[in-house]
Amino acid sequence: MPPPPANALAAGVTLSAAPPFVSQMDAGKALSAFKASCPALLKRQDKSGLAAATAWTGVCTEAAAVAPENAAAFFRDRFDWLSVGGGKAFATGYYEPEILGSRTPQPGYVPIYSTPADLTRCTRPDGGTGRGRIDETGTCVLYYTRPEIEDGVLANKGLEVAWAADPIELFFLEIQGSGRVRFPDGSVMRLGYANQNGRDYVAIGRLLKERGILPPGGANMQAIKAWMRANPDQGRALMRENLSYIFFSELTGPGPLGAMNVAVTPKATVAADPNFVPLGAPVFLAMDRPEAYGFWVAQDTGGAIKGANRFDTFWGAGAEATQIAGGMASSGVALVLVPKGSAPVASPSSGAITQP
Repeated sequence: MPPPPANALAAGVTLSAAPPFVSQMDAGKALSAFKASCPALLKRQDKSGLAAATAWTGVCTEAAAVAPENAAAFFRDRFDWLSVGGGKAFATGYYEPEILGSRTPQPGYVPIYSTPADLTRCTRPDGGTGRGRIDETGTCVLYYTRPEIEDGVLANKGLEVAWAADPIELFFLEIQGSGRVRFPDGSVMRLGYANQNGRDYVAIGRLLKERGILPPGGANMQAIKAWMRANPDQGRALMRENLSYIFFSELTGPGPLGAMNVAVTPKATVAADPNFVPLGAPVFLAMDRPEAYGFWVAQDTGGAIKGANRFDTFWGAGAEATQIAGGMASSGVALVLVPKGSAPVASPSSGAITQP
């Protein structure tokens, strides 16, 4: 079996015409997100092969003068619309959760850790390079797993940012990558992704479906949480099968921050794989869920967001955002937008995009 394509060019790229109706769509939020991304976009090294950083200078300059009501026409006229790897897309959702917690240890509460000093990038004896730690023999080894961290290997080292009242809610905050902790006095601490232990992410919803515990289509966030609360011992064991662990830092400015170190925008930011979508690039999603249909900007990444046309839509904070993101599983077509004339392809595709 051949290995998966390494980037967008390897996956295959074709030009596609912008749908004729897009100029009437609301793209104001995406335009604002694109403008915010431009300073970082102009400095980033492109991994996708779709457009070098210098190609974005012109459209970033123009974007500053574009009014929100003209955003869709700007995206239509000043960009090449690209289908990557056939364009068949799948999108999930994420949000900024709020959990209950404490600034000091409490019975039953679990710590929220900042990045440990011994977490580093190093080369292991097997030749693998990535996040790890140097052990007592001076050898690079894999970093501690979720079970090891939960069992206290990092305890009492001054790494605790706060304590969470509910380990299940903290687990899902890790999946989202950022969130808020509300304390008993009503104050709120905002947390942002700081680092990860280097272990592979395992989707517990997929495990539940594979084992027949939740029905097909029933493995949304609400259903998973309900099962875990009804089966606390099995739920804890299930979480520990995901060896990946996220470390956080307190956010004091705008946020949450995405992978570009830019504040992400509700209903405009998507997480994407930078090997297939330049971070900062606009994306048009023609999906079977109307909430996800329209213009987005790739401002973030995610441990489970890998490969061409895999996206994670950001919905902000609050009850509505939680509901939409938790149940988002949408299929459709994705088109990546790059500055006009910079696309590394010349032949148009024939795929048609219909209105939602």
